[in-house]
Amino acid sequence: MKKTIFITGATSGIGKATAELFAQQGHRLVLCGRRVEILKQLKNQFSDNEVYWLQFDVRHADQVHQAIQSLPLEWQNIDVLINNAGNAHGLEPISEGKISDWDAMLDGNVKGLLYVSQPIIQWMKARKTGHIVNISSVAARQTYANGVVYCASKKAVDILSEGMRIELTEFGIKVTNIQPGAVETDFSKIRFKGDEIRANTVYQGYEALKAEDIANAISYCVNAPERVSIAEICIYPKAQAEPRMIHKE
Repeated sequence: MKKTIFITGATSGIGKATAELFAQQGHRLVLCGRRVEILKQLKNQFSDNEVYWLQFDVRHADQVHQAIQSLPLEWQNIDVLINNAGNAHGLEPISEGKISDWDAMLDGNVKGLLYVSQPIIQWMKARKTGHIVNISSVAARQTYANGVVYCASKKAVDILSEGMRIELTEFGIKVTNIQPGAVETDFSKIRFKGDEIRANTVYQGYEALKAEDIANAISYCVNAPERVSIAEICIYPKAQAEPRMIHKE
């Protein structure tokens, strides 16, 4: 059955891979991101699908509100919300961390998820149906040195997912929390402020997950039978034992 799927952070990484997979499956897509040129490219790429795009930064509540409220009525029946947008900035101990980095992570990973979710939850509750997929991280499972604020932000995603499930199950709304391990995307390049040499070393010596791997997991959850609600999936690459331990050759 064709669904209307709303994806944040759709212009790169896991979000883009997820959009591509759902486009192949014939779903209607609401693609959200900050880069208009890529959103337009994706709309053209998915020319066989119904696609609507919204440009906003999840960290800014006013942008989120204006963008979502601008959706035409025929696009407001969101079946699936994928809260993928998020970020990691810096890798320093708390004593040396930058407040701007902390703000970026907490505003994007936690508050941004709430800004996007609230209006869409209201629509889903009115229809008594829907599915919310939140992208957390294995960093929520095990805190590591120099990434404490990032870990805290993803732990918050776990808690918000649990809370959403408690509040929304009676309305027929599913909630899934996905915790990826090391995925080879622009994640580390953003964390290291564009230092590609340092970022590339994160993925050397082993085979990291690909964005498509997480997209496949999301697809499995979304396309499961209506009676099935997958609460949580933790996905590591074969070489990773826990958040702090990756076996490299």
